[in-house]
Amino acid sequence: MNLKFKKLFKNIQVAFISIKEIMYKYLITGGAGLIGSNLLRELIKKKNTEVYVVDNLWRGKIENFKDKDKFVFDVDNYFFNLDLRNYDNCIKITQNIDCVIHLADVVAGINYVFNNEFTLFQSNLSINSNMLKAAIKNKVSKYLYVGTACSYPIEKQASINKIPLIEEEAYPANPETSYGWSKLIGEYELGLAEKNNQIEASILRLHNVYGPRCELSYEKSQVIPALCRKLILNEEFIVWGSGKQRRSFVYIDDITRAIMLSLEKGIGQGVIQIGPDKSETISDIAKKLLEISGKDIDIKFDLSKPEGDFDRTANYSKAKKIIGWKPMVDIDTGLSNTYNWAVKNLLSQKN
Repeated sequence: MNLKFKKLFKNIQVAFISIKEIMYKYLITGGAGLIGSNLLRELIKKKNTEVYVVDNLWRGKIENFKDKDKFVFDVDNYFFNLDLRNYDNCIKITQNIDCVIHLADVVAGINYVFNNEFTLFQSNLSINSNMLKAAIKNKVSKYLYVGTACSYPIEKQASINKIPLIEEEAYPANPETSYGWSKLIGEYELGLAEKNNQIEASILRLHNVYGPRCELSYEKSQVIPALCRKLILNEEFIVWGSGKQRRSFVYIDDITRAIMLSLEKGIGQGVIQIGPDKSETISDIAKKLLEISGKDIDIKFDLSKPEGDFDRTANYSKAKKIIGWKPMVDIDTGLSNTYNWAVKNLLSQKN
């Protein structure tokens, strides 16, 4: 082998090693919450990957990045506490990012949603638009947006949902809440950007997500964590409304799996709905949690409180066909896991 060929061969080797060592950079917005902190644990398993997280910690918690009191990633260098309603922050955080997973929004329990509709709507519109514009300006190649089943028209959720919803039934649009509207507009805006070839996109429309690392506080918790908290802290065990309202609950492990699959197979496939094709009454959820807790108390129903949409379920045939997803975790297993996690979390806070 002559000297010239040896040099060429060495340069090819160096170039090959450099290519192998190029890191693919993810950004999770709202990454300190239920979905983001669980998704983080899956993404950091991937080789040649860097995962950045941004969250203003309104609902998310730094503690969600810990397993057994040890951080699962380098918080000092990869976590940023920023308000995404500020466009400059969005520009800053999307620099040199390959893929944005946009989870950030303002949402909480039903009482908060109904009492803060204007500010919630404005905040979410601002967050969504700022992040998308910044991602396009900084030439982010892929963008996954998480929407909500709350975006379906109120008339599609006003009675028992005998036929599961399909993606196209979001239009003509008429969500019950400003939250549903804000998330639907976010879907639409991203769809326009994708249509104009400004970014590659995946849109997942999620039903009711629950599981470990959920928000447990009084003001910001949703129904399952709120019921867990009431049982664990011996609060009055009250269900808002009649308890007859129904939801299709989907466990966090099924959600993270859906996102991972969509990153691989869902780009350019339009809206994909993620949720089970059957629903549970809130009354039944309360009974199941009561049984898990082992406590002997009565369930009370407060008919003066809002109960939201009456019923919705998901036809997940598109998810199954496009990304190979279906729900795997049954409601009893998911509730048990969530309750046991909540016990450890709430009791550790008291000590």
